[in-house]
Amino acid sequence: MKVDIAAILPQRPPFVMVDEFISFSMETVVTALTVRADNIFFEDGALAAEGILENFAQTCAARIGYINKYILHREVNIGYIGAVKNWTLHRLPVEGERFETRIDVIQEIGPMVKVGVVASSGTEVLAEGEMTIALSDIAKAE
Repeated sequence: MKVDIAAILPQRPPFVMVDEFISFSMETVVTALTVRADNIFFEDGALAAEGILENFAQTCAARIGYINKYILHREVNIGYIGAVKNWTLHRLPVEGERFETRIDVIQEIGPMVKVGVVASSGTEVLAEGEMTIALSDIAKAE
């Protein structure tokens, strides 16, 4: 699935934590990120835990951005992390490693979306948990 990440994410470089939009359904989205040394969350040869959490949030943002831009034909809005729950970090991804992040919508009520999230490299789970995102009415800056 070829989607311009810049068109669906409110974040701008150097704060973009998604390289590729792999698949979309209203309930499930998969993205990918390759860990690079120039990533702002890169330290000691790996992507820091904060980078993985931001990747989780940006995968949620990519879902909402895709819906807004390509389905509803509206502006892409800014969202905020409302909560992180049952977060488990198994391993940090290292430089050059590509990992995929999958979100599954658990509940969506108005501007609040609760998702289950799993980041994996091949068959190995790197991190997992639940995240709640609160969407604002503020459109991304161009």
